[in-house]
Amino acid sequence: MQQDPLLDKKEALDALNNAKFGWFHIKACLVSGIGFFTDAYDLFIIQLAVIMIGMVYYHDEVRDGDTIIKKADKLYPVSETLLKQSALIGTLIGQLLFGYLADLLGRKKMYGTELLIIVFTTITSAFASNTASPNGLTVVGMLIIWRFFLGIGIGGDYPLSAIITSEFANTKNRGAMIAAVFAMQGFGILTGSIVSLIVLFSFNNQLNNGDPLNYLQVDHIWRIIVAFGAVPGLVAIYFRMTIPETPRFTMDIKGDVEKGARNIQQVLQKDDTLYADSSQEEKTSKEQKPSFRELKQYLSKWRNGKVLLGTAMAWFALDVGFYGINLNQSTILKQIGFGGGSNLSQYEILKQAIYGNLITSALGTVPGYWLTVLFVDKWGRKKIQIMGFVALTILFFVMGLCKDILGQFLFITLYTLANLFNNFGPNATTFIIPGEVFPTRYRSTCHGISAAAGKLGAIISQVWFLGLGADSFKAIMLTFAIFMMIGLAFTFLIPETKGKSLEEISQEHEKSNQVIPH
Repeated sequence: MQQDPLLDKKEALDALNNAKFGWFHIKACLVSGIGFFTDAYDLFIIQLAVIMIGMVYYHDEVRDGDTIIKKADKLYPVSETLLKQSALIGTLIGQLLFGYLADLLGRKKMYGTELLIIVFTTITSAFASNTASPNGLTVVGMLIIWRFFLGIGIGGDYPLSAIITSEFANTKNRGAMIAAVFAMQGFGILTGSIVSLIVLFSFNNQLNNGDPLNYLQVDHIWRIIVAFGAVPGLVAIYFRMTIPETPRFTMDIKGDVEKGARNIQQVLQKDDTLYADSSQEEKTSKEQKPSFRELKQYLSKWRNGKVLLGTAMAWFALDVGFYGINLNQSTILKQIGFGGGSNLSQYEILKQAIYGNLITSALGTVPGYWLTVLFVDKWGRKKIQIMGFVALTILFFVMGLCKDILGQFLFITLYTLANLFNNFGPNATTFIIPGEVFPTRYRSTCHGISAAAGKLGAIISQVWFLGLGADSFKAIMLTFAIFMMIGLAFTFLIPETKGKSLEEISQEHEKSNQVIPH
């Protein structure tokens, strides 16, 4: 007698959910995590690069008698904002596009494509230059274009890495695995500061000799640190393209329970099958691809729709503050003496800006991510997100109201704590939760929608930051505090997923949304 396919599916998924944490899970985290390392490096290195680009391509001419002295200056505010915005806009588009395509075509088919885009556009960004025509694009214009396409690749990495890790994980360690993937962002941001410092030190003699005309060396520095972002991506491309399709997609969307169960057994019994998917893509009569009509029906039920509203709005509110401080970190740190002052040499300006970023990354950003990895499966996602939003609300209020009386040491301490609770808090959990709370059929699409809502918040934050300017520091911090309160409110729409399998979390939803083949 042939066994019930639903029973086969349950047994296979139970084996995956209850599997002991092993080398296979570590490899899955590394393959996904190296992409996030690259994403963060490429996305946030621009805050240091714009200082150098301003020195090289935007400066005032000051005359001393008949002698023209070039005085290092900075990018125009609009140009700087467009340069930072372009990647964010591309990221938003990539999150929506790749999120949908991963549910429609499969995780495997899309995985690696986004990394190819990232590597290519990182290299082209490093070689951006003014066009020969007087009316052609400037180096900043070229960078805006290439970073837009870079953003599309980065955006694709969000839903793909989260969903693939989630669908291969066991129940006990799923939160920590997804958090570990996202935690590679912290190392990416930290590495950006370290690489910048090493390259800067290698140009020490040229930049620190009192000569004001060192623009060629500064031009080399920003190109080198931008180009370095392609290196980890190149390493990961092969492994991403050979990763197998997730068993849940194979079973739930392709309708091939037998193949999905077989893949699970291969993965659990032989770890190196993560990189050796020899099975060919098969079409079956049971294949039922998700549609927008079906997604609309699913979300029209409040018990489902409120979850997407909660994940999207919490991520939106968080990114207003997170990207507001991280993409403008050098500008904010100037408020307390890092990289400011008209009498500093180019070398000192760059060194202080990098030191400020290095301190906050090493003491706040990186530890915050790994505290989430350590506690997310013990405390729960929701509790950590609530804790983070509460702490950030308090910290932003204090920094905004008390900046002038805090002093440099206290301010940098509070600023570092804000980075800590961003990442030991909602910056990590807003990435984890959408990868767990939705059914397989819509998991990637809904994660992409949630992530795109976050990038919309980041874009609005940058435009608003430009409108106020760094001189309106108090208003900036207080507004960030208000958005943290908004994120806290929407967190209560989200269910706790700790200790539950993906099937337990979405079982009722999937049963009530069975698709009848046409």
